Amino acid sequence: MSSPARVRPLSVTVVAMLYMAVGVIGFIYHFRELLALHADAPLIEITEVLAAIAGFFILRGANWARWLAIAWMALHVVISYPELPAFPIHCAFLLVIAWILLRPAAGRWFRPAA
Repeated sequence: MSSPARVRPLSVTVVAMLYMAVGVIGFIYHFRELLALHADAPLIEITEVLAAIAGFFILRGANWARWLAIAWMALHVVISYPELPAFPIHCAFLLVIAWILLRPAAGRWFRPAA
């Protein structure tokens, strides 16, 4: 008897697509800062690449990618701490993303195929 096929929840697909879009658009947007040799530009670009990577591998069902996505958003919570309204917005995004990626249906998607 074969095991049931894994089905990616729509919410996981949406989160993955958003991460890829944010990563690519953010990389393009901040690229001019990299060319202008701003001190923090390389770190910003690395975070944008990590977002795109997380999104891509979430679509492929890589468990580590969902944790990367959650950590990426948690980093944004930390770096936006004293800023209003960025801090509460980032907190809300983190809660929603973690809820989506850690639900049982998502867990089935991220479980290795038998």
